[in-house]
Amino acid sequence: MIASELEQIMKIDSTSGREVEIARFIADNFRFPGAVLETQEVGDGSVNLFYKWGKPEIIFCTHLDTVPPYIEPRSGNNIVYGRGACDAKGQIVTDWSVCRELYSEGENNFGLLLLAGEETGSRGAKVANNLISDCRYVIIGEPTENKLIRQGKGIQLYEVQIRGVSCHSGYPQFGDNAIGRMTVFLGRLSELQFPEDPVTGSTTYNVGQLSSDNAYNVLSDLVTFKIYFRTTFRSHLTIENSLRIISDEKTTITKVREDNPFEYYFIDGFESDTVAFGTDGPCLYNLGKCLLYGPGSIKVAHTAHEFINIPDIEKAISDLKKIFKTLKNRTGPE
Repeated sequence: MIASELEQIMKIDSTSGREVEIARFIADNFRFPGAVLETQEVGDGSVNLFYKWGKPEIIFCTHLDTVPPYIEPRSGNNIVYGRGACDAKGQIVTDWSVCRELYSEGENNFGLLLLAGEETGSRGAKVANNLISDCRYVIIGEPTENKLIRQGKGIQLYEVQIRGVSCHSGYPQFGDNAIGRMTVFLGRLSELQFPEDPVTGSTTYNVGQLSSDNAYNVLSDLVTFKIYFRTTFRSHLTIENSLRIISDEKTTITKVREDNPFEYYFIDGFESDTVAFGTDGPCLYNLGKCLLYGPGSIKVAHTAHEFINIPDIEKAISDLKKIFKTLKNRTGPE
């Protein structure tokens, strides 16, 4: 049943910007006994789905959207392949299985929150954060290899513009090549030394969305790109100043997004780890203490061979029920 439900929702293309289709499908076709559905408008045409059993004090949460491109699902040998298998449609199936079992066991006052736009700035999470109150714990579902996470890296996203002067490429001495300036800048960037964190390790970055519209026989007068940092508790506050130091008068740097490194709530008795990816967790600060756990591996997420093992989902269902019952019994300040 788990595999068939997972493949059913994986047949829907819910790459970021299209996730309203899977939200509608789930709302129209899946039944959650005892739950009341609240649909939250995100403001860009997408929606969050919030299933409530009683007054939720503990919420299971994951996201509806996936990264492109869409990849059709296939399965075999208790493994499901395709886009969203582990990030995060496998998490959706895990969480709703947990909720169904908890309700059948007589539990109450919990919720299932399915969010839009996690892969493109946590838009749905920011809306939910303003609408939900009186929650004590939120358990984020992401592929963590069935480990309960202690810490996660932060992120910083910058847009960089480097200007030059165009001219005929046969006479480069009459221009100023923005591409050449970019290579100098990226060389300086590669030489930066960020402090090592004893728990989350090194700071990494990726350059993407590089663009220069010059013809091949014309020097570039403008190149733009984005730099996406995965930061640690030791490096986070040093990034912006380091970029200013390696810039010149023809380089403009704009911070687009930032999430601080994050300390997740942890329960003894579970295998633990740290992660280098971002989640909706930092944007859900009004929902109480945040935990991070899920089946599948981030090492195959966002790849052409994304997959999840069904036995890992089954283990996650068991673990999440234990986590829920542990949290339910915790009262007072911690």
